[in-house]
Amino acid sequence: MAAEQPRLKFGRAMRIKQGRDFSRARQEGQRLVHGCLIANWRKLPADSPHRLGVVTSGKIGNAVIRNRARRLLREAFRLHQFDLTQPVDLVLVARASIVGKAFADVEKDFLTTVRKAGLLSK
Repeated sequence: MAAEQPRLKFGRAMRIKQGRDFSRARQEGQRLVHGCLIANWRKLPADSPHRLGVVTSGKIGNAVIRNRARRLLREAFRLHQFDLTQPVDLVLVARASIVGKAFADVEKDFLTTVRKAGLLSK
């Protein structure tokens, strides 16, 4: 039998919801810009879960476009959350270049960003 894969969930406990947590990741953490996203992250203690916050500005488009950008970024994180080396608070900011991109392109930008940040284990 094959090794059992962990469930790929993205529940409420994994979301950054409060403004102070977004600010803390931005002020105390590190920043990297690549492709269609900007990543701000702050490393957490080993017993903490990964958390993700997504920011989409009105500058990238209307509500439909902003919601699609959020869904694409969340899905890229959800699929690769167990590939991260240690727990982080990760804030992804969508750039205007995300408009019209396919999921594969967004996922590629996400993986390149976390690899450059040294957060990817594989």
